Amino acid sequence: MNATSQALFKRPNRPARLGAKTARRPPRALAEPAAVMAGTALVGVQAMRLGRWIVDDAAITYAYTRSIDEGYGPVQQAGAPPVEGYSNPAWLALLVAGRRLRLFDHGALFGVPDLVWFPKLLALLCVVGMLAAVAAAARAALPGRAWAVTLLAGMAMAGNFSLVAWLFSGLENPLYGLATTVLAAVLVRGVARDDLLDLPRPRTAVAAGLLALLAALTRPDGVVYAAAYPLTLLLLLRCSHSAGAFRSAALSTAAFAVPYAAHLLWRHAEFGRWIPNTAVAKAQRMPGSAAVAHIGELVSFAGWALVLAAVVCTGLALRRPGPPRRALVAVLVPLSLALAAYGTLERDWMDLYRFATPVWTLGAFAGSLAAVTVRDRERPRVRVVLTSALLAGIVLSLAGQRHRAEEFRAHPTVPMCFIADRYGRLFNSYADRLGLPDAVLLLPDLGGTLLTSRLRLVDLAGLTDPAIADAYAADDMPRLRTYVFDRVRPTFIHVHTPWSTVSGLTPPVLTAHGYVPLSTQADTGDWVRRRAVPDPGRLTALQRTTLPAITHLTHLRTTSPHRSCGPRLTPTP
Repeated sequence: MNATSQALFKRPNRPARLGAKTARRPPRALAEPAAVMAGTALVGVQAMRLGRWIVDDAAITYAYTRSIDEGYGPVQQAGAPPVEGYSNPAWLALLVAGRRLRLFDHGALFGVPDLVWFPKLLALLCVVGMLAAVAAAARAALPGRAWAVTLLAGMAMAGNFSLVAWLFSGLENPLYGLATTVLAAVLVRGVARDDLLDLPRPRTAVAAGLLALLAALTRPDGVVYAAAYPLTLLLLLRCSHSAGAFRSAALSTAAFAVPYAAHLLWRHAEFGRWIPNTAVAKAQRMPGSAAVAHIGELVSFAGWALVLAAVVCTGLALRRPGPPRRALVAVLVPLSLALAAYGTLERDWMDLYRFATPVWTLGAFAGSLAAVTVRDRERPRVRVVLTSALLAGIVLSLAGQRHRAEEFRAHPTVPMCFIADRYGRLFNSYADRLGLPDAVLLLPDLGGTLLTSRLRLVDLAGLTDPAIADAYAADDMPRLRTYVFDRVRPTFIHVHTPWSTVSGLTPPVLTAHGYVPLSTQADTGDWVRRRAVPDPGRLTALQRTTLPAITHLTHLRTTSPHRSCGPRLTPTP
């Protein structure tokens, strides 16, 4: 260790290690792995209550996985132009590797499709990684108490249904949570081992930069974690060592920025954009006062009593100097960045705070570390009061989440299988019965449709269509409608609220442009361009049978939202 780091961080006194290997008892050696496995089991049991549900947005990445692995490149369908209709290249790379190994998108195992079990298995492994990272960090900061910190963190994660639901949704959330949690653990270990600023061996600086890179390649807002290491240095730095800290911060930033810049250059060369097309379509605005309200919603969901108790524990843990205090600061830095990133994002239409995963994982890490620190260092009376407050907060939090968790389990957000059947397979049958093998379908629900449709698809939500994304970004709906009716001229159109209202593709507008309903109710319906149908008799016959088919699929969505829809989703009959 160099003189700079010795002066910057004072190593705590440690007991003599004579005979440490013989003195260590087997139960103590097994305590941390047991805590990791117990926490993972608790999370897994909660996840099992979601059944085989996969959210439809995840299937968009699945479709890109298929295209890339089959040699078509980053396209939504074979023959489509390259568009970055995904925002999670690191997660996409994992799925491509799984497909190449024939573990994903090839069939079923014991009756469970690999589109379900493989991403859920990855999620469970990521949970193991998160808790193992917490254990490694706690071992450095609180020797002998790492098992308690890990077990508490696992319990906190399992008790947060928002976290569990989105970890096991098929989206990139587990990898994002893993990247941010391991980043916090690396910072904690760097502080506890006094090598946060060890320039001859800059492991912590480089590791922090690479983990921030992983976060940024998993979700666009993950770029904020590039600031985690420099901010930690700034908070724990002595002014006399600013030159060394500057060099370390520059090294960490370079470890992040150089490969990330290469990725941006590739993105612009491949897609003609500096940001994902998905970000353009969502029309992200500059953050305003609503950011505070967004964060307040998270506090309300977790429970004000529990959050207040955790804040008090954190304040008490920060009051006394020492390794636990510095370790807690190292966790609070990425947690603060996670809260800032969440607050800047546009409000998500999906339920249960899909973008809050790193807030929940880092909050569980920080809260558990603070609680165990206070338990070990405060007077018995203070420990009793805070333990009681935490237990009461946990009970109130679980009670407060219960209704929303039950509602989500009963009606989970847009199941992939419903979309695959309702829009992929059903519109295939429309095209077959009308004799339209080369039909084009415009619709806003894309994931399962991409996996099962034989038609050429156009995304009304704009995630995979740059022209529509640009229209949303400019808030120019006349431009969108001109593009749809004059350039795309889709054979079929499906619209439902809010997309019919937002885009202006209402029944009167569709009728005026030559579309007739196959089925319609208010602003929701399936439409076909009359002039594209070669046989009007077929159209009349189809209109008589459409509503029963739609009613049946809608009933299945209500009664069996966790069901499978076949061992493999493909466009073949």
